[in-house]
Amino acid sequence: MLKTIEGKITLVALVLVVLLGFVLRFYKVVLDPPSLNWDEVSIGYNAYSILKTGRDEWGKFMPVHFKAYGEYKLPVQIYSSIPGIAIFGLNEFGVRITPVIYGVLTILFLFFLTKELFEDKRIAFVSSFLLAISPWHIQLTRASFESSFSVFWVVLGAWLFIKGFKNRKYWLWSILPFIISIYTYNAARVFTPLLLFTLFIIYRKEILKNFKIFVLGLSIFIIAMVPLASFIISGQATARLKLVSITDDPGFVQRVNQARGNTQLPTPLPRLIHNKVTHYVYVFIENYLSHFTPDFLFINGAGHKQHHVQGIGELYAIQAPFILIGLVFLFMSKNKWRWLLTSWLFLVFVPVAATVDSIPNALRTVLAAVPYQIFTALGFYEALAFFKRRKYFGWTMVAISVTSLLISFRGYLNNYYDIYPTLYSRDWQYGYKQVASFVKAHYNDYDLIVFSRAYGEPHMFTLFFLNWNPENYRNNPNLNRFEAYQWIWVLKFDKFYFPDLGDVGTHYQDIIDVNVGKKILFIGKQGDFPDNLARLLIVDFLNGDRAFEIVEKNAK
Repeated sequence: MLKTIEGKITLVALVLVVLLGFVLRFYKVVLDPPSLNWDEVSIGYNAYSILKTGRDEWGKFMPVHFKAYGEYKLPVQIYSSIPGIAIFGLNEFGVRITPVIYGVLTILFLFFLTKELFEDKRIAFVSSFLLAISPWHIQLTRASFESSFSVFWVVLGAWLFIKGFKNRKYWLWSILPFIISIYTYNAARVFTPLLLFTLFIIYRKEILKNFKIFVLGLSIFIIAMVPLASFIISGQATARLKLVSITDDPGFVQRVNQARGNTQLPTPLPRLIHNKVTHYVYVFIENYLSHFTPDFLFINGAGHKQHHVQGIGELYAIQAPFILIGLVFLFMSKNKWRWLLTSWLFLVFVPVAATVDSIPNALRTVLAAVPYQIFTALGFYEALAFFKRRKYFGWTMVAISVTSLLISFRGYLNNYYDIYPTLYSRDWQYGYKQVASFVKAHYNDYDLIVFSRAYGEPHMFTLFFLNWNPENYRNNPNLNRFEAYQWIWVLKFDKFYFPDLGDVGTHYQDIIDVNVGKKILFIGKQGDFPDNLARLLIVDFLNGDRAFEIVEKNAK
């Protein structure tokens, strides 16, 4: 009877936590973040293209890697987005409902994972609750980011892997979500194989006792990696890497030479101490350790405006002591899963340490949010158990912890919904939708539509918000796209022209001079057009700064 009541209470509590997680991710999801960014419209349009034609924007049939802007997006996020777009249409909600669902499911399966780890529903409940209200996780599951999709698959894989120690068939099932995670996000390409190798080393005795299952699972994994291996061998995988890697940083060699020039050491020591290898190791370690600073974790978080609400840590400050307590207890109790959890945490930061942009980075390291919530939940549970033996201390600790958490949570919500969208709408490419609505209403009135690419990828926003037929786009005789600086640029399609307005040969008057007799619509930023021209539409960022201006040149 008591077990039945306890089970019902647990179920109700879990439902409430999952519901809370859903509300925090679903509420105003099309308004905050204030606009789809260029990755979201690319993901949405490619999913739409697959839905309608079975091919991506480049005409490739059911690709494993999507060329997109030239960075070759991984497939899971795009294919996962198809149902949302099929049901709700090619719009903000159709794109963002998928990460919301993934985020909520991650909260649910974190409960199952933690319960399997510690065989305690209370610790599992607290860890799920913390993920539900996590600024780190909320931010990246309200917009369509590949990284949040990978978190779900790794959590699911880890849960099945742990269940495999009781029932070996789950080991085979765990291979599937781990494989899917690798095809979800670039960081997971490194993290997941490293984690699997580490798990094998740690638990090899038990795994090898079931040699047939091990061989079968390994075979499935190797076969599943064939498309990825062929992609890497082809050289296409280097496109994204060259944009972010330490060694491809333009200033990499210069800094090595500068370090040699500044040293007073005799020859040949400068070359031995200051070279590409040592500098790479130094930057790698510096990047890695930057993700463990109090500033990143508890005070200001990541600097990238899309990835995090500024001025708030990735974790709540009250979590800090409980994380330490949880880690200490994990090893003092010699918990069987201590190395799994700590390996998970420390391996997360390996891929990002090899990059140079936006360090520390919340997007590429969101997988770390999972072990941090687990450590916090374990630490809170053990601290409560300790203080309960001392009169009043237990309740005092709970009161202080809950009050601190609620204050921080309230501050985060206020920042996220009231301040963040206003201050950082520019970072989310705000304004494209409003411009596209004007273009759609007046499309037939013009011979040429000139759309500045000052804010990035106007062609994709045009395709997305105008719901452009993918087949018509691919086969358009005016389609003109080229590659430069490891990126794909679309210069023209249909009656659209996407120049860098203001560059040599692309000033307002230059374009008029080479399009005599045409009625032209111009879309650009402030300063692109003569002051005496009437503005047909002005779009401001939410902070009041000018985003777009639209003018026209009538045919003569």
